[in-house]
Amino acid sequence: MDLVLEYCDEYAFDAAYAYLFPAPVSSLNSTSLPSSTLKVSRLARDALPRQTLSLFVIALTGALSLYFLFCSLSYYFLYDRRLEHHPKFLVNQKRQEIISSLIAAPVIDVLTLPWFLGEVRGYSKLYNSVAEYGWAYFAFSAVWFLVFTDFMIYWIHRIEHHRSIYKYIHKPHHKWIVPTPYAALAFHPLDGYAQSLPYHIFIYLFPMHRLLYLGMFGFVQFWSILIHDGDMISGHLLERYINSPAHHTLHHIYFTVNYGQYFTWADKTFDSHRDPRPELDPIHDSIAAMRAKGLAEDGTPLKKTE
Repeated sequence: MDLVLEYCDEYAFDAAYAYLFPAPVSSLNSTSLPSSTLKVSRLARDALPRQTLSLFVIALTGALSLYFLFCSLSYYFLYDRRLEHHPKFLVNQKRQEIISSLIAAPVIDVLTLPWFLGEVRGYSKLYNSVAEYGWAYFAFSAVWFLVFTDFMIYWIHRIEHHRSIYKYIHKPHHKWIVPTPYAALAFHPLDGYAQSLPYHIFIYLFPMHRLLYLGMFGFVQFWSILIHDGDMISGHLLERYINSPAHHTLHHIYFTVNYGQYFTWADKTFDSHRDPRPELDPIHDSIAAMRAKGLAEDGTPLKKTE
């Protein structure tokens, strides 16, 4: 995040803060400075209030930009829109998912600000040069990031399903029994924040290259959307190891299975795994509902985007 903040300061925020919070003219030595440098802000780049506001704007803008970009690509090119005819698909559900996401995102960003501030103020273990730890550790840290966060999220997610917590924190996300990709961010804010904690904690415990962390953070957003695309393709080799969209589809339908984020090993180890099978695909109920509504005659193939 500090790298993003540096570029935003250079190309946008310096001018914005100079306009919004200009330094008093008397504090500038106008005889020794060229006119192009006279417009400066009284808030230095490393001022805590400025960093806080800047990081909130960056995080919220970035989160919503990735949300609408990836969700829309997934919805229009991957998601099987016949699922919108499923008996448990809510009226105006896609709109409700988007509204829920727009409400949750700024709250989650506020809760996350201390982690971002710690990062840009030098308290994390992020490093700049690959030479500091070598290429072997660089590659290892990417794999370890996925394993560590997957295990942590598995238990956070599973604990949120405990009856003493579920109805207060996690139930709003399970309102979407047959979700669209736009449900990827449609959480209760505390739920979304809790499940994001492992990503932030990681760089305070383990060294990681700044650019690699930025890339992994983007991948996290993409993956969270991908597993909500409702795709129940099953039977492929990677299904044994990867928590695919099919696994997460079953999680939304059956609630107490497939808590993992990336991999299936934690679910298999702790007895919460359910294999995706063709007969469990919610598309069957969707097609039946479409035919009951007269949208297609029996035996007539239905298009995926219908």
